[in-house]
Amino acid sequence: MTNLSGIVKQLKKERDRVRKQLLGLETALTAFASAYSGSRPSPKRRKMSPKSRAKIAAAQRARWAKVRKAKA
Repeated sequence: MTNLSGIVKQLKKERDRVRKQLLGLETALTAFASAYSGSRPSPKRRKMSPKSRAKIAAAQRARWAKVRKAKA
């Protein structure tokens, strides 16, 4: 009978260890889910002035013109 009670004691220890691990996993999942649930509003996008947008567009057109010129 002592062997059987030893086995039961080991099983209870294993059950407690697994229960503790599951609690940790549930805590981690809860934290992860709350971080990525989308409950926080996304940050506002910075607006670009029309002048800056035109400047960037002109630079890109110049780059493309250079590529096309190199191909021809």
